[in-house]
Amino acid sequence: MVNASKRVAIAGVGYSEIGRRLPHSDDELVRQAVTAALDDAGMTTSDIDGIGTSGGVALSIGQLLGMMPLNWFFTSTQIGPAFSETAVMTISAVASGVCHTALAIRLIRQAGGGRPSLEAMAAMTGPPDGPRRVGGDQQWTAPFGGSMPATFLGGLQMQRYMSEFGVTQEQFGVHATIQREHAARNPDALLRDPLTLDEYLASRFVSKPVRLLDCDYPCDAVSCVIFTTAERARDLRKPPVLVEAWAMAGVSDLDMTLLDDFTANSVAPCSEALWSRTDLRPSDVDTAHLYDGFSVICFEWLEHLGFCGRGEAGAFVEEGKTRLGGSLPLNTDGGACNVGRRHGANFCIEAARQLRGEAGPRQVPGAEVSVWSNASGAFAGAALLTTDR
Repeated sequence: MVNASKRVAIAGVGYSEIGRRLPHSDDELVRQAVTAALDDAGMTTSDIDGIGTSGGVALSIGQLLGMMPLNWFFTSTQIGPAFSETAVMTISAVASGVCHTALAIRLIRQAGGGRPSLEAMAAMTGPPDGPRRVGGDQQWTAPFGGSMPATFLGGLQMQRYMSEFGVTQEQFGVHATIQREHAARNPDALLRDPLTLDEYLASRFVSKPVRLLDCDYPCDAVSCVIFTTAERARDLRKPPVLVEAWAMAGVSDLDMTLLDDFTANSVAPCSEALWSRTDLRPSDVDTAHLYDGFSVICFEWLEHLGFCGRGEAGAFVEEGKTRLGGSLPLNTDGGACNVGRRHGANFCIEAARQLRGEAGPRQVPGAEVSVWSNASGAFAGAALLTTDR
């Protein structure tokens, strides 16, 4: 029988070296991140019996790092920012008792300029050195650049959101400047120089109305989070961060044109499921760490998680509520637009560090409850974390 009553905790977190076009192999970056997380937890490779990964192969990582045999392994085949998928699967594996201590790993490399999206590449036919044809749904979008995430997820979504609710470019600009203020306090952030509203508004459009500074910053990075049982975590180096609730939601395939409502996509059912699994409420949350692959996604999470009403995120941000010292400090590490595109893993790691009191000059005093989220559109995931109260 599977024991589904185990409490799950974060025991350790770690990053590899982070940068753009780093000379290291994927294996070396994975080794760095896993070693950092193990050291953070005060654990060794012999303590691990499960691996979940996105952007790498779990069994290969286990073999590379001498962690065999494994009681559980998972390799995401999802195309997209899937750390939440990997994390939720890893949490569920520990909670069920299939394994007792597992790594959740996200490997990502900076994309080369001018390459088609993975979706478009998968749909292409023809010899690699000759004319390429695009089949399926991509034939209607790829010739016009519509298969790039900045268009099908960023531009379409942001335009619909602004049109429906009257949120302004200036409000998105305030959000960008606040996140940069937070990043300036984070030595891990790649972008730390001050950012003004005028500079945001002067940045070029990538897929109007999405500007360059609305997009997460491409980089090479591996992130690792160690999940284990609460009982085991209490005997380790760092105070445990407990997983109070977790959720996933999928509402369509990766063709974003099939979404019924761009402004109430997978974020909406994921948020509803998350709150249905806990007695805590939005008012209990001390810090939020919400996915910002494009700025509009962060606004949608704020609304659907219940921190403000539909269409009110712009005003919520403009009033300073998401700043350090505000009612809901948001993305205190600077968010992926500044720390780099780590595809959701940085939000989980920053939430854990806030609850452990390790965020230094960006620490939220007395933080006991935090939420982090990842993705938007077709699929999404989120988790609510607490201190060991």
